[in-house]
Amino acid sequence: MKTIETCLTPEMLKYHDLSNKTVVVIDIFRATSCIVTALAHGVVSIIPVATVEEAKVLQSEGYLTAAERHGSKVEGFDLDNSPFSYLNPALKDKTIGLTTSNGTQAIHAAQEAGAYQVLIGSFLNISALENYLTQKAEGICLLCAGWKGKVNLEDSFFAGAMLERFLGNFTSINDDCALAYATYLAGKDNPLRFLESSAHYHRLETLGNHADITFCLQQGIYHNVPILQGNTLVNV
Repeated sequence: MKTIETCLTPEMLKYHDLSNKTVVVIDIFRATSCIVTALAHGVVSIIPVATVEEAKVLQSEGYLTAAERHGSKVEGFDLDNSPFSYLNPALKDKTIGLTTSNGTQAIHAAQEAGAYQVLIGSFLNISALENYLTQKAEGICLLCAGWKGKVNLEDSFFAGAMLERFLGNFTSINDDCALAYATYLAGKDNPLRFLESSAHYHRLETLGNHADITFCLQQGIYHNVPILQGNTLVNV
C-alpha cells in the first residue's frame, strides 16, 4: 500500500518514521521555490546549510553563497532568498551555498531523521514532482518548513495541493493530511487572496517583496525535481 503523510512543522518530525519515506521539503515563501528556480536555470548544485557560520565557511572556500534571516538578505553574502536572484544567466554551472531561516533547517531535519530520500517541492515544479513521486515513491512525507518551528499557512496549503493530486494513488495516514487538505480546499479558487491572511505574506509585503509572492504561486512552470545527494541538491 502506497502511503502519504504530512508533517506541518519540523518540530513534529520526531514522531514520524522516515526510514523508507521520500520526504518532500516545502518552503513556498521562499527557499524551496528559490532552489527549484536556480536548478531550473542552470545552477548545477546547491549546498544547503543550517547556519550563517557554515555559509561563511563555504564562502571562504570560494563558493557563491546566499543567506537569509527574518526575510532579508544577510549582509556580506552574494545572494538573497528571492527567486528573481536565480534567473541570472551568470549563475549557470555554478554551485551555491544556501542558508535560510526555515527551508534549509527543514532539509537538515529530514536528513538527520533518516529519510530514505529528500526532494524539494514548490508550486513551480508541482507537476514534475507529482509525476516523479507517482512513479518512484512507495511512502511519502510532506514536510512543511513552517516559520521558526511553528505551522504556517502557505506550506500547509501546498501540502494540501499535493494531497489532492495523490488521492487516487496513495492512502493518507495521519490527521495532518486532513488539515492540510482542508486548508487547500478553502483557498484553491484564489490562492493569492487566501494567503493574504498568512503571517509570512504580510512579512514579505512589508519588506517590499510582493513580486516574490506572485512568482512563487505559479504552478508547474518548471520541470525539474531537486534531490539531496549527500549534502548537495541537484536535479534528479
